[in-house]
Amino acid sequence: MDELTKSVVERGDLAHLALFLWASGASGLLVWSLKELAGANRRFNDFVQEIATLNQLFNKRD
Repeated sequence: MDELTKSVVERGDLAHLALFLWASGASGLLVWSLKELAGANRRFNDFVQEIATLNQLFNKRD
């Protein structure tokens, strides 16, 4: 990464460097958001399974 930054600065192409850094940050944020969303979905599915299990136990008691 340092070599890439150094070559861009030497050519005076700072706008492309800024765009690259912004895009990298945005991509990282997207990946993190999707990972968190998948985790939340998994936890919600676990919660729904627990509720379904409790409903089955209470229905058997009747």
